Amino acid sequence: MGTTQLTAAGVGAGDEVVLPAFGGAEVAQAVRELGARPVCADVDPASFCLDAEAVEAVVTERTAAIVPVHLFGQAADMTGLEAVAQRRGTCLVEWEPRPRTDSVDAVRRRQHAAYLARRLNGVVIPGARKDVEHAYTEYVVRVPGNGRPDRDAFKRALRARGVECHVPVKAPVHWLPGFRAEVQLPAAEKAAEECLALPLSSAMSKRELHQVVSACNALGGLMHERAS
Repeated sequence: MGTTQLTAAGVGAGDEVVLPAFGGAEVAQAVRELGARPVCADVDPASFCLDAEAVEAVVTERTAAIVPVHLFGQAADMTGLEAVAQRRGTCLVEWEPRPRTDSVDAVRRRQHAAYLARRLNGVVIPGARKDVEHAYTEYVVRVPGNGRPDRDAFKRALRARGVECHVPVKAPVHWLPGFRAEVQLPAAEKAAEECLALPLSSAMSKRELHQVVSACNALGGLMHERAS
């Protein structure tokens, strides 16, 4: 998308654009290129996407657009965000198309995700909004640091066991050089510290899925509470 849709929405120098602190770095850069000011809002802790109430709290008369980002196959709460945009008289600009959930590939990923959710322990499995299906383009769990090995140690241990996991978002936007802001956005900050993407694709075999489960559960005990 780049700056094209932002320009089409009338975003220009001096304007403010609200974007998610978690996963919104590319948006922030595009906003800055237009001479506008990126304003970070917190995310929903279950979906990792822009939270409508958090957006409402930071919208001002200078806000030219609200830009949600769909993450990991989970669509943002577009209904809630559209309501905020209408109430506050600003534009809602989707950064990318909503993830497709009607393909055979997506169905297969959802089946694999369900397999992992039933068997994983020691991590917090992904949450999903009840009003929209999750495409699971990435399977992102939380590894809370509660006095035992933290997310990065967990990642290293999994990779040593042959599981190619990675950190999907290394830092929230308001912590990045050039975008630092003196704000506290707890959901985004916690997500950046805890999130880990486990391997998941429609082509994976049950044996490969079992390898992921076995490796994670061998490192279990980090967290017994599951996402609601």
